[in-house]
Amino acid sequence: MSATPTTAVTTSIGFTELVTLLKDIFSRHGASPEVARVLADNCARAERDGAHSHGVFRIPGYVSTLDSGWVNGQAVPVVEDVASGFVRVDAANGFAQPALAAARPLLVAKARSAGIAVLAIRNSHHFAALWPDVEPFAEEGLVALSVVNSMTCVVPHGADRPLFGTNPIAFAAPRADGPPIVFDLATSAIAHGDVQIAARQGERVPPGTGVDSLGQPTQDPKAILEGGALLPFGGHKGSALSMMVELLAAALTGGNFSFEFDWSNHPGAKTPWTGQLLIVIDPSKTAGQDFAQRSQELVRQMHAAGLRRLPGDRRHRTRANAEREGIRLDGDELARLRELARG
Repeated sequence: MSATPTTAVTTSIGFTELVTLLKDIFSRHGASPEVARVLADNCARAERDGAHSHGVFRIPGYVSTLDSGWVNGQAVPVVEDVASGFVRVDAANGFAQPALAAARPLLVAKARSAGIAVLAIRNSHHFAALWPDVEPFAEEGLVALSVVNSMTCVVPHGADRPLFGTNPIAFAAPRADGPPIVFDLATSAIAHGDVQIAARQGERVPPGTGVDSLGQPTQDPKAILEGGALLPFGGHKGSALSMMVELLAAALTGGNFSFEFDWSNHPGAKTPWTGQLLIVIDPSKTAGQDFAQRSQELVRQMHAAGLRRLPGDRRHRTRANAEREGIRLDGDELARLRELARG
């Protein structure tokens, strides 16, 4: 007689309630009030918008990292005004999101004054989705591009061992009659968090995703995570973009390359200690037509060409649904979060 399959019980939680819960978790595990606030908001936004590999799934990793002493949850970023269009931030071995929050007013002011501004964050840890870093700029009418490198887990095209991180690139631009155009993509064939989720759920990953410890192609996520590695998307093209991210996010900022840090003395550490670069452009300074209108025209033509889904469309639908009905979480997962908040 076969067992009856069980269905996970889900429950709904409001965005504000989730932020408060996550903030309590971060505070309980050593983050300052400001760091806890920024991280909780960032993580809750990812969960609300359906980016599950960077939502509450990441909380145990944040907690173990904070508990290990690998990252400073009390770090106060040092913002440096170094040139007319350049801002530099030492994250002080803290998380990158609070460093961005601290530098944001100066970065926006410089972009509006000079037409373009660069933010270089170093000595920082980034463990989240990248699109929440750039989307708010587009909501203010600015264009934003960001790159961040991560821990070594990707084999460069033509190589035989991992060297690069998943090294995502995020872009955001305003448009006239709709939400900003936003995309966030890893330069690896799949995000590392998605491999972790597949392993946890007993699923296979698509062909061309990664290799096992012997360098052989595999669709087993556990083989990729346990001594194997990811592959870049698009072969040599994705590999070249990943190299570019290493140069921009690490070499240019003064951060670590994906292969330059050692967390072996911090059991439980999960967050890569690297760097991040943001470029923000004020399109009102160009000699062309209104940029948001031009963006909308591009979208119109893409739809006319038969494209049914733009980057970010699913995220906005998920967000709208969550705003109406709350954020759906597995009941056991929510119970674990509440337990973490209680310490």
